[in-house]
Amino acid sequence: MSGIVAIVGRPNVGKSTLFNRLLGERKAIVDDMSGVTRDRHYGKGEWLGREFTVIDTGGYVPRSSDIFEESIRAQVEIAIEEADVLLFVVDVVTDITDLDEEFARILRRSEKPVLLVVNKADNHERLMESNVFYSLGFEHLFPISAMSGSGSGELLDELVKQLPDPQEEEDLELPRIALIGRPNVGKSSLCNALLGFDRTLVTEIAGTTRDTIDTHYNAFGKEFILVDTAGIRKKGKVHDDVEFYSVMRSINAVEKSDVCLLLIDAQQGMEAQDVNLFRLAQRNAKGIVILVNKWDLVEKDHKSTAKFTDHIHSKIAPFTDVPVIFISALTKQRIYKAIETAIEVYDNTQKRVSTSKLNDVMLPIIQEKPPPSKKGKYIKIKYITQLKSKKVAFAFFCNLPQYVMESYARFLENQIREHFDFEGVPISIYFRKK
Repeated sequence: MSGIVAIVGRPNVGKSTLFNRLLGERKAIVDDMSGVTRDRHYGKGEWLGREFTVIDTGGYVPRSSDIFEESIRAQVEIAIEEADVLLFVVDVVTDITDLDEEFARILRRSEKPVLLVVNKADNHERLMESNVFYSLGFEHLFPISAMSGSGSGELLDELVKQLPDPQEEEDLELPRIALIGRPNVGKSSLCNALLGFDRTLVTEIAGTTRDTIDTHYNAFGKEFILVDTAGIRKKGKVHDDVEFYSVMRSINAVEKSDVCLLLIDAQQGMEAQDVNLFRLAQRNAKGIVILVNKWDLVEKDHKSTAKFTDHIHSKIAPFTDVPVIFISALTKQRIYKAIETAIEVYDNTQKRVSTSKLNDVMLPIIQEKPPPSKKGKYIKIKYITQLKSKKVAFAFFCNLPQYVMESYARFLENQIREHFDFEGVPISIYFRKK
């Protein structure tokens, strides 16, 4: 596992700006599902060769007379429980507020590493003023400007030091298959149907699973570790917290898995949060199978599966080489087909294509349809090899790697998929100087 970093702090201190800075991109992953009163951001960051997942707890203040009691306390407690490192963001311009002090009291009681990030320290005077925040009681204080990036290098240096050491997972010889999805799509019901007994509590209340549960599955000639993700710690949380807790658990499960079974609700279609979870698995280079659950509850005709599959593909493009299976956890319809497919996708994640076979197949295709010239320069690809890495990745050696367009990279990826069957597996394409 690479580790989870949660950004916490009161509203309007620059948490989302810091989130984008840590990810090295300007566009956050945002869930705009109707009925959700705040943005939810999560994605992958990397520093000094260490990858980590970043989650922004920002903007979680519903319309409430008691803002802290109703929302922020729950969010911080969830972040403390799930994250490996906490970035506590404050604003040097507004000085220390009562809400900052309340955050600090909760965070000091946690056993998690806390890095105090004093944002908007973008000149010498503000750098000096940031020292007042040592009174909040944290050892590690970093004055930064999330907007310009100044000071973020020192923060990231300490962040990766505080991440837990990557541990070898148990049962490495067995595939790890995670059930992920929004609350109440049927993850626990599917788990119980596969195992043949009530391994986890199932109710009509969205998000009743307490923990991510690992179960050794060994039946019908298939053996793997089944990871059932969770919804929420206890009943009585508001809907927003159910969603947030589910995201935190799903991130954990994705990082622990080899293949993700993404459950979506047939009655609701593929919504924004489903797409977010799909992209999370894709960015983590995990095998993916999409399961459309509750298919027994949908009125169908002979075109229904094709229409629904097209709907899913339109949401997840351009990576559409993903199995889509229509199931019912309740009636057990096609649940074993789902497991067979998951094992096939796992085998695809382990597949290695020999360099000679790659070149025999791909070089004639490239010769027939070479990369488009750019600035009057012609790109010549001489050699292809599959890289030795945990993810499926290919290197194309050429004279001008910087001029290869993204559309041509997608063309090459599609050719690899067509000739070597990497269904369900994200593929990375790299161009390197010969």
